[in-house]
Amino acid sequence: MEYSPVCHSLHACWCSPVKKKLLVLSIMFLIWVYMLYSCVGYCSTVPGLVAEGYRARETGSGLGKRTEDGRSDLMSRLLAKPQPWEDVEGDYEEPSVGTAASRDLLTDEPDGDRAEDWEAEVRGAGEQPRAPEPSAMSSFSNGSGSKKLPQAIIIGVKKGGTRALLEFLRVHPDIRAVGAEPHFFDRNYDNGLEWYRELMPKTLEGQITMEKTPSYFVTREAPARISAMSRDTKLIVVVRDPVTRAISDYTQTLSKKPDIPSFESLTFKNRTTGLIDTSWSAIQIGIYAKHLDNWLQYFPMDQILFVSGERLISDPAGELGRVQDFLGLKRIITDKHFYFNQTKGFPCLKKAEGSSKPHCLGKTKGRTHPNIDPEVVQRLRDFYRPFNMKFYQMTGHNFGWN
Repeated sequence: MEYSPVCHSLHACWCSPVKKKLLVLSIMFLIWVYMLYSCVGYCSTVPGLVAEGYRARETGSGLGKRTEDGRSDLMSRLLAKPQPWEDVEGDYEEPSVGTAASRDLLTDEPDGDRAEDWEAEVRGAGEQPRAPEPSAMSSFSNGSGSKKLPQAIIIGVKKGGTRALLEFLRVHPDIRAVGAEPHFFDRNYDNGLEWYRELMPKTLEGQITMEKTPSYFVTREAPARISAMSRDTKLIVVVRDPVTRAISDYTQTLSKKPDIPSFESLTFKNRTTGLIDTSWSAIQIGIYAKHLDNWLQYFPMDQILFVSGERLISDPAGELGRVQDFLGLKRIITDKHFYFNQTKGFPCLKKAEGSSKPHCLGKTKGRTHPNIDPEVVQRLRDFYRPFNMKFYQMTGHNFGWN
């Protein structure tokens, strides 16, 4: 057999140790370039896998779980197309959903319990939310999750501490909440459930979607509407001494409308007889037993958690522990997340969601209440006492307001 010069050259090249190493390195480099090129189109899905990997370790489930068609979840995620845009919750508050005008003289703020430093421009009535621009952070925060209707809703009460509760809960990695108050079940119900779903942030499997709209608790139609969406919805109500709550409600409105009538004149139908004007929303909201009776026609008591607004200030970790238990979540939010702000007089987060800095609610929180005639305060306490006692019996809990 003839030994060609070409074969001789190849043999010499292969046998040379230096040339052999160069050839192997060249082949490895080409393979690496090919893999890098192939990966470019799918890199946006990697953050979602990292996030779910963390969740898998927490729940004991793996990413390699098989699907019905035999492919692993991991492979399905790698082959999934990136979403054109994702929700971003870098700030605590999103632009508020357009709502109808308030039905009460003293509650015409778009979101009665929201902090001023989170307020954004109010959209026109009925205008749908715009999609945020796509970003790397949006892919990281939401992965390849989906928008779901809320499994838990903070339904009340106004000036009870609902904003503080929501912001505290958002520290938990298994809770995703919309920042603005949707007012779907009281003002925007005609827009339909799909409109409502689009307002929600994206969540991964095992995460809970939440929203808060304090006016739901006093809206007669809200229980039936939420029940029609899902009978399994968990409801949270932050309650507070109804007398203090009424004064706080009035104080908030006074800061916006300095020319409104005095608290005393709004409280009584007739000051001489001492007859309380229960048509004023600031008074009506505090008749908790009456409103709860409406909710119990559609939801069992074990699906409603009552959070003490007073203890949310004095022992935030304790109340947050009860909420996490109620939602079936691991107790991640503890004492280490809070510090007490002496100036404001309430607890603040050491590290807020998406931030490494301490965070307190805005300057609209912790307003100084106006001086109210002690006789008026006592008359209100006498008025609320029987309603409070009934509320204690219904909930099986004494909140100590008397």
